[in-house]
Amino acid sequence: MGISDDAVQIRAQGWRTLAALHALIDAELEKALQSGHRLSVVEYTVLEALSRQDGWHMRMQQLARAAALSGSATTRLVNRLEDRGLLARYLCADDRRGIYSELTDKGWGLLNEARPAHDAALAAALTEAEGIPELAPLAAALQRLPASAALAAAP
Repeated sequence: MGISDDAVQIRAQGWRTLAALHALIDAELEKALQSGHRLSVVEYTVLEALSRQDGWHMRMQQLARAAALSGSATTRLVNRLEDRGLLARYLCADDRRGIYSELTDKGWGLLNEARPAHDAALAAALTEAEGIPELAPLAAALQRLPASAALAAAP
């Protein structure tokens, strides 16, 4: 195996480690959010992304990026959240093709209710990951991120 083959293997192993950590965290978050709040991880992600807009709203393509979904999957998700009364959509005044979404009072309430369960499940998943030798370095690195770096990386 040559040097370039080694680099490919290192990158591939890094990706597998990241995917394994993501799967562990996602499963813990899903369990906590579903059992206590009837929210999926991706639904929570959308509500949380909208909450960071400081009274503003987001276009559908922004929500798609925040939730890592396709446009059509985002539309279906937003339809479900709107049907539950958690967010509202309206047309952009400047661009009639644009559709904005924003949290409703009910959406804010559910997000605020679910946030402690989300945060506790995330902390527990990272602590669990620190006990798994393959995941420990990545989990520890995430635990050390300063809050300002995490907020700067948010969509």
